[in-house]
Amino acid sequence: MNPSLDIVQLNEQIRQDSQFIATLLAEMRKTIVGQNNMTERLLIGLLANGHILLEGVPGLAKTLAIKSLAQAVNAQFSRIQFTPDLLPADLIGTMVYSPQDGKFSVKKGPVFANFILADEINRAPGKVQSALLEAMQERQVTIGGTTYPLPEPFLVLATQNPLEQGGTYPLPEAQLDRFMLKVIISYPSKAEEQQILRQNVQTHSTSESIQPVLDAASLLAARQTVKAVYMDEKIENYIINLVFASRYPEQHQLSHLKNYINYGASPRASINLALAAKAYAFIKQRGFVIPEDVRSVAHDVLRHRIGITYEAEADNVTAEQIINDLLKVVDVP
Repeated sequence: MNPSLDIVQLNEQIRQDSQFIATLLAEMRKTIVGQNNMTERLLIGLLANGHILLEGVPGLAKTLAIKSLAQAVNAQFSRIQFTPDLLPADLIGTMVYSPQDGKFSVKKGPVFANFILADEINRAPGKVQSALLEAMQERQVTIGGTTYPLPEPFLVLATQNPLEQGGTYPLPEAQLDRFMLKVIISYPSKAEEQQILRQNVQTHSTSESIQPVLDAASLLAARQTVKAVYMDEKIENYIINLVFASRYPEQHQLSHLKNYINYGASPRASINLALAAKAYAFIKQRGFVIPEDVRSVAHDVLRHRIGITYEAEADNVTAEQIINDLLKVVDVP
């Protein structure tokens, strides 16, 4: 992208470069009914090169949505079912001894793929989480003292069930911070549930197969275009003010939140707010970011990065409510 292009030319170019978004969404909607917010957030993570954590009760198509996205992008897909007895070697691979030639060879694990579905990620123990953490942050894994780069694009799409907490391991804050977005999945509407019912119980209904509409090279090119989306300094300051308000609420007319916030959002929150807002603008076929783009992604970027105190839990104050207060008080440019 030529930096000398003015905003009108940039807008027009991004309008052209984002044409594939509608086709990609159409393919995913062959299998996904409703859940527009979830599919939109999956696209944001895809375009902004950010990992996504989906949280919702069973049966809300979390796994199906991730699998459908991988099929539409024509990329290598691995599903890893996280269990308490999972070992790091089951994730990243291990050294295998061959009696024939008396040597060790590397057997790569399922993490060597473009799309990783980490199903029920909070059911795996700490050692597995550490192995995944290196893969998410460094885009590489270490096997037998040798480091191996992971393929590009590389995206971890994890799910967790908020209901069954027996036998689960809460994700460490350091790992949660590596997820660009934490998306809360809600129940479908009555009309959507009726459509889901008909698709799955009627004998004449046929499920359409998803066709790949985007290859890895085109996706990597689209990511470069997303980075070129224009963000004014006023928007940058707005993002920084939101993050700083979560750390020092008393300095932003939010003194009532001081005893409810254990720790505020990290610098990754600022980075991911900017990247997610740019990706959201790209999806909306705009070459520039507006404040509403930031506000649209703020909950998904911040909800897992703001730690609440025991006092907040006792008063039934959630991270969602804290973010709502931040968005109300911080001045919009």
